Amino acid sequence: MNQNHLTTRRDFVKTAAVATLGVSFLPSLKLSAAQAAPVDTAKIKNYNPDMQYRRCGKTGWMVSAACMGGHWKRINKIIGGAPIDPYSGNVDRPDFAQNRYDVVTRLIDRGINYIDGCSTDEVHAYANALKGRRDQMYLGCSWYEREARFPQFRTAKALLATLDDGLKRCGLEYADLWRIICMTDGKKGADGKYIYPHTAGESEEIAKALEAAKKAGKIRAGGISSHDRPWLEYMITTFPNQIEVIVAPYTTTTRVVPQSTFFDAIIKNDCGWFGIKPFSSYAIFKGDGSPDSPHANDDNRKARLAIRHILCNPAITAPIAGLASVQQVDNVALAVAERRKLDGDERAELHEVNRYAAANLPADYQWLKNWDYV
Repeated sequence: MNQNHLTTRRDFVKTAAVATLGVSFLPSLKLSAAQAAPVDTAKIKNYNPDMQYRRCGKTGWMVSAACMGGHWKRINKIIGGAPIDPYSGNVDRPDFAQNRYDVVTRLIDRGINYIDGCSTDEVHAYANALKGRRDQMYLGCSWYEREARFPQFRTAKALLATLDDGLKRCGLEYADLWRIICMTDGKKGADGKYIYPHTAGESEEIAKALEAAKKAGKIRAGGISSHDRPWLEYMITTFPNQIEVIVAPYTTTTRVVPQSTFFDAIIKNDCGWFGIKPFSSYAIFKGDGSPDSPHANDDNRKARLAIRHILCNPAITAPIAGLASVQQVDNVALAVAERRKLDGDERAELHEVNRYAAANLPADYQWLKNWDYV
């Protein structure tokens, strides 16, 4: 056989991976003049010249290209002791409180300027860690336990009561972003038609709550969080003035298909988007999060690869990863500083990372596969 026609398994895997990952790059989405306009760095909160910043939709905020999500999974691997649940944990535990303070300090040092909290404990923990330096960080807030995933909290009145109580309990005068947590997934009815996770009436009540809260000065911007892409698109297009930001999945496996109406809606309505689960609920990693894990270096590289890949999409404001240590903060900051575009070897590696993640995705996170193609 002619040697020029021989293909090694390594080369075949690399070529296949590049071809497969090719569809992950966006179709020709065009940013508006406002979205692409140059920015005065003096107006960027907690600006650091070593960090990159992206415009968060119509809020006009310039947000660091990597931010922090509220979850602190595997934090016991860093501080020891029992795991701390972000929905029912002891946020006053001294070693945990010190860890959160140190991590927030490193965020500020690195020029990262957004933290996202989705439960009372998360918001409380970060409100505590930000005392005396709140002006250096945007704080996104929701109080999952008393928001729209539960029927009794699907009116503007009930949601506004949640906001008032949540701010008081967490010692906050206002929330930079109130991103109401909503139902996750819709379904198909008997007639085959898609049914949104919230009715039109419920959706309007959610928008009313955001508008009222902003008018009252209790929030700086409003948004929603859901896993249901069709409904998110409906909300973005139906209530463009109230839905300024969405918090929704975006992982290393997400592919953007041509003629994506969802991404068109994000761009057209100038909506910010914080991407949750950038590491597929840690399924891309082989280690357990321990600093001395034999997989620590490889997992750090995979994390940077994931951040770089996600940031290739200009529709994403920033991925928000749960960060359990100052080292993890340094690692995501390094990812932003590294070359953005993945080369052939890196894309092949990402392909293998995705295969591993798909095979090891926890049972309660299988829904992430709904975001493989958008």
